[in-house]
Amino acid sequence: MNTELTSKQINYKGFLFDIILYLAVMFLIREVYFSQLPFIANGLMWSFSTFIIALWRMKVRNITWKDLGLRKPDNLLKTVLVTLGILITIPILIIVFQQIQNILPINLSPDTSSQDTVSKFGDLKGNWIYFFTIIPFILLQSALEELLDRGFLINWFERLFSKTSFATSIPVLLQAMIFGFRHSYDISERSITVGIIGLVMGIAYVKFGRNLWPLIIAHCILNTMSMVGKV
Repeated sequence: MNTELTSKQINYKGFLFDIILYLAVMFLIREVYFSQLPFIANGLMWSFSTFIIALWRMKVRNITWKDLGLRKPDNLLKTVLVTLGILITIPILIIVFQQIQNILPINLSPDTSSQDTVSKFGDLKGNWIYFFTIIPFILLQSALEELLDRGFLINWFERLFSKTSFATSIPVLLQAMIFGFRHSYDISERSITVGIIGLVMGIAYVKFGRNLWPLIIAHCILNTMSMVGKV
């Protein structure tokens, strides 16, 4: 495949520019909030803004979403097993983290995601009609996060670190840190928990064929289960 992603001559300055631009838009766009719109509408606006930047830079580099893993899985059974592996590994690691966080040398702010859900979406208790109204948008947001955080960021970071012996491990770690920080803008229980999710997703992506579908499916299931638990 003749794309810049697989070329031996990597435009390091170009990929660095892309990442700086992408991250700048990712964080700065979150300063724009339309209070007259529901939170999910603002969230999708933020995601689509960075999605547009990613599309633009991919076009410049002659890279497609298929190159990054948005393609038909080669093996259905493998896709199912990877998805199940993600869904099993994430809760286990989060439980382990919750058990050891008290011995960590830093004091972490408590996870307020339950209260945040009410402030963002309203009280979902018993309101199944509202749940089914917003869940398609939450699933869309879940898919966008996998496309951007795993598909785009990991591959772009890999180009920057391609001359090092950690050309893949550093990008996987960096995207997980960005993913966690973006969800709370601090070093807290929530940011680390979300970072763990990003780390597992990133490892699954690079270790099992770089296909985005198991990640998208797992992410959608996790977010659906989280929202169901609040109804």
